[in-house]
Amino acid sequence: MSAALSFEQAPPLSVPHRFFLTGPLFGVAAGVLVALRGDEVVLSRWSMATFAAVHLVTVGFMLQVMCGALMQFLPVAAGANVWRPRLVAGVVHPSLTLGAVALTAGFLGAGADAMRAAVVLLGAGLTAFVAVTGLGLARSPAIGPTLLLLRSAVAALAVTAGLGVALAAIFAWGAALPLVQLVHLHAAWGLGGWALLLVIAVALLVVPMFQLTPPYPVRFSRGLGLAVAGALAAWTVGVVLDVAALDVVATSFGVGALGAFAVKTLHLQSKRRRKVLDTTVFAWRVGLGCLLVAGAALVALRLPLPALARARLEYLLGVALVAGAFPAMMAGMLYKIVGFIEWLHLQRVMAVPPTMQKVLPDARARWQWRVFTGAVLLLVGGALWPPLARLGGLGFAAACVILELHLISATRLYLRLSAAAALETPATP
Repeated sequence: MSAALSFEQAPPLSVPHRFFLTGPLFGVAAGVLVALRGDEVVLSRWSMATFAAVHLVTVGFMLQVMCGALMQFLPVAAGANVWRPRLVAGVVHPSLTLGAVALTAGFLGAGADAMRAAVVLLGAGLTAFVAVTGLGLARSPAIGPTLLLLRSAVAALAVTAGLGVALAAIFAWGAALPLVQLVHLHAAWGLGGWALLLVIAVALLVVPMFQLTPPYPVRFSRGLGLAVAGALAAWTVGVVLDVAALDVVATSFGVGALGAFAVKTLHLQSKRRRKVLDTTVFAWRVGLGCLLVAGAALVALRLPLPALARARLEYLLGVALVAGAFPAMMAGMLYKIVGFIEWLHLQRVMAVPPTMQKVLPDARARWQWRVFTGAVLLLVGGALWPPLARLGGLGFAAACVILELHLISATRLYLRLSAAAALETPATP
């Protein structure tokens, strides 16, 4: 493991931390919005409240966490050095943060000016991020399925951003573009491309590393990435050309790949060398279970269904992916990654740095996991009885508050210990 990682290439701690500390705040806002307007979210995926809630999670929470993770992950695990990471983070982070706020405001009635601001801010931030990370990945000397998955994920982010700009142009400037078709493509490339491919790529490292499982087989990992990317490309052609057969075939392959990843990860977890289960494993199991639910919902949506049943099933699919699978796995990774990188930086200035468990104790993570899991169950129950979605929104907000407080606590511990270590270091004569 350590031979494959270049810890000396890690960026300054402030680079990933600014993204990590911002993400949960958008999750809080999403939960509060669902608590206030949950009936709209359950009844239609096309309501402005639904668009706002979804993008608070995907652009606010998920994108922040994923960008921060990539800034840390690329130079250490993929040999892809990020050009001037502190400067890049200083440009990308505020652009994404303010852009997500403007986008949400635009959906909630602030008007075309807010959408135009979102296009400029998010477009600039994502262009800079994709350009810098893409260049680093292109120059990386590394080989293997992880690098392929990372390149595919960043390419999918570029496509997602382009489709998002086109959609925003409809709201901002009244562009005459096919809204429904673009929404389908944007969602598929964002969740099935960027998010899923990146989670798989990171899982190849962090699941064996932090959960002490056997490694993913190389052939399985490579085939999984190709299957996801191929299914997404074929489905896109089917949507653009209106070929129903391609939609069915691509969906089948995509669901198969999604299910294979979930089942294989659960299988590897069952073979952990350390039999005591920590909360990260439980968080991943919740996320993987939600992936399987999402796969089943995708298959069911290909059947002829009454309008109300279709709307509730679309809501369930959204909950499984946007509120369940990706936030669960990302929160699980954050509890390990933040503890690890703080330990990594502290060992450079301290003789005996605190262990990862002391930076972010498992007992804290367990409280967050319990609240989060309860929230997801309530949100799922909202498909049968919509008022439950409001309670689920409150629970989701509470889980994000707990996550934010834990990350702040870990950051304060690092600052206190590094400052104390600096005071104890004798001055150079």
